[in-house]
Amino acid sequence: MSTILFSILTLILGLVIGYLGVYFLQIKRKEYLKQKSDDIIKNAEIERENMLKKAEIDVKDYTLTARNQIDEEIREKRKEIQKWEKRLQIKEEALDKKQFQLDTKQEQLNKKLEDLKAKEELLDQESAKLTSLLEEQKKKIEEIAKMTTEDAKEYLIKQIEESAKKEAVVRLREIEEEVNENAKKISQKILSLTMEKMASTFVMEKTISTVSLPNDEMKGRIIGREGRNIRSFEKETGVDLIIDDTPEVVVISSFDAKRREIAKVTLEKLIQDGRIHPARIEEVVEKVRQELEQEAIDEVKSLIFDLGIENLHPEITRHLSMLKYRTSYTQNVLAHSVEVAYMSGIMAAELGLNVKLAKRAGLLHDIGKSTDQEMEGSHTTIGAEIARKYGENEYVINAIMSHHGEVEPNCIESVLVSIADTLSAARPGARMEVLENYIKRLEELEKIAKKYKNVKNAYAIQAGRELRVIIEDEFTNDNDAYLTAKEIAEEIKENMTYTGHVKVVAIRELRAIEYAN
Repeated sequence: MSTILFSILTLILGLVIGYLGVYFLQIKRKEYLKQKSDDIIKNAEIERENMLKKAEIDVKDYTLTARNQIDEEIREKRKEIQKWEKRLQIKEEALDKKQFQLDTKQEQLNKKLEDLKAKEELLDQESAKLTSLLEEQKKKIEEIAKMTTEDAKEYLIKQIEESAKKEAVVRLREIEEEVNENAKKISQKILSLTMEKMASTFVMEKTISTVSLPNDEMKGRIIGREGRNIRSFEKETGVDLIIDDTPEVVVISSFDAKRREIAKVTLEKLIQDGRIHPARIEEVVEKVRQELEQEAIDEVKSLIFDLGIENLHPEITRHLSMLKYRTSYTQNVLAHSVEVAYMSGIMAAELGLNVKLAKRAGLLHDIGKSTDQEMEGSHTTIGAEIARKYGENEYVINAIMSHHGEVEPNCIESVLVSIADTLSAARPGARMEVLENYIKRLEELEKIAKKYKNVKNAYAIQAGRELRVIIEDEFTNDNDAYLTAKEIAEEIKENMTYTGHVKVVAIRELRAIEYAN
């Protein structure tokens, strides 16, 4: 019994243990299966994510490739579009150019059409004039038919003379314009070359000089006891010595540049030496006079050497040295003569003439101004006498005589000297004309023009370089206006002295007035 019970208990226990074993085994199996399913799911998730990433990368690669392809296609399309645009632009420019050419041709055609219309109108006018002339000629023929033989001859001669006169005036004007134009071109070329090669300085001559003193006590010593020193100084030098309140300065006044220079140098030497008394003043004045004369002669010799002039008589040299202290309208005569010599030489060289003769004549052209009152006559006459006396040739003498138009020049060099003299005198700043003389000259110009009966008015302008003459239209025609201007110019040339040239302009004005009522 106990055995059976034990067996039953054992069986039950075995069943229980078996059940429990199976139960726990099932639990373990479930856990294993769950773990495996979780691993499978996890691996699937990982694989899914990898596949998604790969797909995303593939999509991006495809998108990038597609975009690059699209961009390349767009670039190609743009290039093609740009090419087409460029072609279109070229075609547009060509069309614009053709349009401009067409417009230009149209304008030219319009202009030609207008010209043709104007010519047609002119032809109509000429035709009307010819018709009128034919009518006049018919009338004249009818009148001639009634004339005697002598009357007819006289009438024909008069007609021929008038026609010939008109043709002669027109031809004369053409020839004169052509000659003037050619001469103007050649002269402008030569004068421009001359002025380019000339570079001269100009210093305005004054009538006073100042001398500085070491102190104001020196003024008393210059005046001397009871003024004997200053009286002696003024007597020996021929100047006015002005001593005023200006500190450490005295003023020397004289219109004569040589006297003024002698006085200045003498006073400077006396101040430096310290001995100031009448005997000493007389001694120093004479010594300074000789020194300045010798300095002037040496300066002239140097200028003659620079100019390349040879075999000048010593007395000619002395006369030239005297020009150092001569002025003409404030222009130093020696400097002016040297300038004229250089200009004459340059122009002679350009024209292939005798350069040495031109320079020699230019240097000596104003030598007549070296004398004071020792000789009577104009400076050209005196200069010619001096040149003749000391062996100068006839060409030089003629240049001296003719440079102011007193005689006709006998060689081209004389003409060049006259031109150079005018250039030197007329350049800005070279000379200072007195206002009264200037106004008088302008009034004289206008007066000459107003003498002519067909001149309504006259105006001198451009500082007297141009004379404008107003011609009354009812009394003259174009040819008469031209002849009037020419006659006025000839009269100015004959009756007036001037530098440069005066341009005479004849103005003829026609006014046609009609009233609309």
